[in-house]
Amino acid sequence: MPIDAHAGQAPGQEMLADIPRLVTAYYALHPDVSIAAQRVSFGTSGHRGSSLSSAFNEDHILAITQAICEYRAAQSIDGPLFLAKDTHALSEPAFATALEVLAANGVDTMVDPELGYTPTPACSHAILVHNRKGARRADGIVITPSHNPPEDGGFKYNPPHGGPADTTATKWIEERANAILGAGLGGVRRVSYAKALAAPTTHRHDYISEFVDGLDSVVDMDAIRGAGLDLCADALGGAGLAYWGRIAERYALPLTIHHAYADPTFRFMRLDWDGKIRMDPSSPYAMAGLIELKDRHRLAFACDTDHDRHGIVSPRVGLLNPNHYLAVAISYLFRNRPGWRSEAGIGKTLVSSSMIDRVAADLGRPLVEVPVGFKWFVDGLLDGSLGFGGEESAGASFLNRHGEAWSTDKDGMIMGLLSAEILARTGKDPGEHYRELTVRFGAPVYERIDAPATPEQKAILLKLSPDQVKAHELAGEPIEVMLTAAPGNGAPIGGLKVVTRNGWFAARPSGTEHVYKIYAESFLGEEHLHRIQREAQELISRTFGA
Repeated sequence: MPIDAHAGQAPGQEMLADIPRLVTAYYALHPDVSIAAQRVSFGTSGHRGSSLSSAFNEDHILAITQAICEYRAAQSIDGPLFLAKDTHALSEPAFATALEVLAANGVDTMVDPELGYTPTPACSHAILVHNRKGARRADGIVITPSHNPPEDGGFKYNPPHGGPADTTATKWIEERANAILGAGLGGVRRVSYAKALAAPTTHRHDYISEFVDGLDSVVDMDAIRGAGLDLCADALGGAGLAYWGRIAERYALPLTIHHAYADPTFRFMRLDWDGKIRMDPSSPYAMAGLIELKDRHRLAFACDTDHDRHGIVSPRVGLLNPNHYLAVAISYLFRNRPGWRSEAGIGKTLVSSSMIDRVAADLGRPLVEVPVGFKWFVDGLLDGSLGFGGEESAGASFLNRHGEAWSTDKDGMIMGLLSAEILARTGKDPGEHYRELTVRFGAPVYERIDAPATPEQKAILLKLSPDQVKAHELAGEPIEVMLTAAPGNGAPIGGLKVVTRNGWFAARPSGTEHVYKIYAESFLGEEHLHRIQREAQELISRTFGA
């Protein structure tokens, strides 16, 4: 992917989102359901779009929320709904719209006492805590486009298991919401925002205390405090901005907190690889500002806007590659969590590093390899058969120290605090631990690139079967396995993965662009990686022509 000349630099004034225009468009523009880009569309984590392009407007939120109310009724979910929002500009009006519909439908809705911001993992944790009491089943809505640009809005549903909804639920909600849009919002029940706030079904819930007070059950906060480490947490102006101060106070940590204020333009960010403002804590370009401070703190960590992703900055290494930290976290946790079941496995996505495979084999733990999407880890975390689930895009969660699910959605906060626990208890930061892993298992080189593909070619790739691929060798090594379904659960991966002894590639069509994504890794160096990438494109091109 070409890197923008301004990547890593501060944005100019002309690049900042026009917040008044963005919010006006939310109310003033109305989607045309005959245009695919303006319909409700649930991707891997909810509906996302910009109000400026009529892809995330009041009509969408009215329709989606009404559909969720009807879905809850159909599923006999009659407990409270935990409603969370992040600091994107469109999250605030979407929160108001959703609450108006929820109140009109008589849904008991739990909101922050100050109508403040709530991270994705805090919402997931609240759902789990409630449902463990055996009361009426609760679920949740998180209003966030995750780490995406300031102009975006996002809206996702978390059912009673606390994690991202599966495709059965999202398809039902998506289809019903589009039917409501097509009927001119007929069937939407709604009251005014003032009435919704005052409704007997709207309840204040202390998300912060519930989450912060329980952290010592999942991370060794005593060890972190006892080590007296100079730590830094960068809230990136996100939903956890009120949480880090409470964590520092509750556990007496010497914690410096950056960007603990909301600015919907996110002007403090550095430009990402493509020259856009994006709150991605795993990007060395977006995180350039925090990387520059790496020598001021013993360890630093950052979370994206809804705090479900993490980035770890070490003085010696700088920003850790997400795959590297996942391998370190797994290696450490499974040696230092005696309360977990001895047979608890390790969950990874098919496009995560094979370093994780080698660590899992060394630990003697089962490896559960699944398609892209955190939803595939939910059941394993809930029943304790997975101790850890992680994605290559810097999203992960793990069990508490007693072997119970803490969050069934990604949790950037516990991943950041875990890095401090690792340093406190071992005297080495995660970057140092990763170097030790490479000495034992090799030093892989990993990269994702895009290649052009027509809609017809993407459709071929999406439905590919291994017997359609005519190849026996990749980059000089025999092909050991070809996958179009995940070995961990048999679910289709929506593409192809080809594996050799020392390398692999996975090809998946983009859902929004005329490209397909090639993830590749080699344990034999850069030259071998580039050969894998070239041969992968040649192999896929032959498949398109077949």
